[in-house]
Amino acid sequence: METRQPWRWWALAVLATGQLMVVLDATIVNIALPATQHELGFSDAGRQWVVSGYALAFGGLLLLGGRLADAVGRKRMLLIGFAGFAAASALGGAATGITMLIIARVLQGVFGAALAPAALSLLSVTFTDPVERGKAFGIFGAVTGSGTAVGLLLGGTLTEYASWRWCLYVNLIFAVVGIVGCLLKLRDEPRLPGGARMDWPGVVTAVIGLVALVYGLGNASSGGWTAAGTYVFILAGTAILALFVAVERRARNPLLPMRVVLDRNRGGSYLALTIAGAAIFGAFLFLTYYLVGVLGFSAIRAGLAFLPLIVGIMASAITSGMRLTPRFGPRPVVTAGALIAAGGMLYLTRLGLGSAYAPDVLPGLLVAGLGMGMIFSPTQNAATAGARPGDAGVASAMINMAQQIGGAIGTALLTSVAASATAGYLDDTTPGPQTAALATVHGYHAVFWCSAGFFLRCFRTCVDDQGCLGRVAGASLSWLDARPPRVRIAASGC
Repeated sequence: METRQPWRWWALAVLATGQLMVVLDATIVNIALPATQHELGFSDAGRQWVVSGYALAFGGLLLLGGRLADAVGRKRMLLIGFAGFAAASALGGAATGITMLIIARVLQGVFGAALAPAALSLLSVTFTDPVERGKAFGIFGAVTGSGTAVGLLLGGTLTEYASWRWCLYVNLIFAVVGIVGCLLKLRDEPRLPGGARMDWPGVVTAVIGLVALVYGLGNASSGGWTAAGTYVFILAGTAILALFVAVERRARNPLLPMRVVLDRNRGGSYLALTIAGAAIFGAFLFLTYYLVGVLGFSAIRAGLAFLPLIVGIMASAITSGMRLTPRFGPRPVVTAGALIAAGGMLYLTRLGLGSAYAPDVLPGLLVAGLGMGMIFSPTQNAATAGARPGDAGVASAMINMAQQIGGAIGTALLTSVAASATAGYLDDTTPGPQTAALATVHGYHAVFWCSAGFFLRCFRTCVDDQGCLGRVAGASLSWLDARPPRVRIAASGC
């Protein structure tokens, strides 16, 4: 595409709208779940499926969505994604029972998997000038990094002042804006020659393997690592994904060409996004627990408490995209961002029962946000730079998949870390009036230490001189050498 056409910045606004809608829906419904459960009267098992239904469909179908964007046209897939996501959201908002709500959430995930890769690949092929590309990816990275916190804020506001149903209906506004902008401001693309030939063995193994892996990781956060529903699905998913790689190496038109992930810079970017996603999702979850359970914040106040984090992410993502990455390249920027984000997490390990928001939470949020923004923008840029035109969709899908898998790993692992650290504190401490509360906070400390460790692992990934495969092989969780005393974590890796 021609980068000097005036429509390109309107295109960025449309694409960022789609990305925001997909990202915030991972959290906007979560904060409304208590109100939803109360009105519809479903069990905690149903509550888990409201969350998992979206994650399973989205994570399992991302690669297929990315390849379809390359095959049938990115603008077409973007329109399908917007329209389908809107219809699924309307269905969920009108839900009269748990079954209807879960179906709606699954459909949201399906159409989100069509929308997200199409949006990012369109951004990649629209902005090819290095300076403009850095600016565009800075803005897009700011949206990606802050979307989770925006979901918490918007979800709390809508639940408290309107209804939990508006946490779903609000997507209709985003979708209408996106569809109108897409029709008016995005150009049609020619289909890629031969792009319609689909690698069905790759599709089947990728979808089944990813769904099994995401389900197993999601089950670990509620059922524990020793539950059959956890380790059986994780092992099965891993084995099927290994089969998928073998299939792709022999396929004539692979769903995921190995050249996409074996490229040194691109593979390193995917790994960095996976590690950072693990740190970010877990930290958001447990900091929310701290704000509500310890400091007594309401849902909307907890959402507002994340505003400094959003500001920090947006400011640093845009600055790093426009100024730092074009001048220094992605590696130094991501390296610095990982260290800064780790510092923010370490600051949060000081939190206690008597802590206050302004002196004890706010500085950590600001520092962590600045670091996160410096990770998202350069890695998204590097992960799509240099991809062949026919690979842009699947390369973009890998970005979203890395974040999705990272978030699932982080949530599952850090839930186990918190539970184990809390139990260890109770075992080692003489019971008293505040023992249970102190044990809970101690569990949160362990989470923040591990989140800092994830960011340090991201730092090591960036400074490691090995190739992509060498980095992947070295990406164990043995990096957390300086963990806090009395944190005993069983079967967690930290």
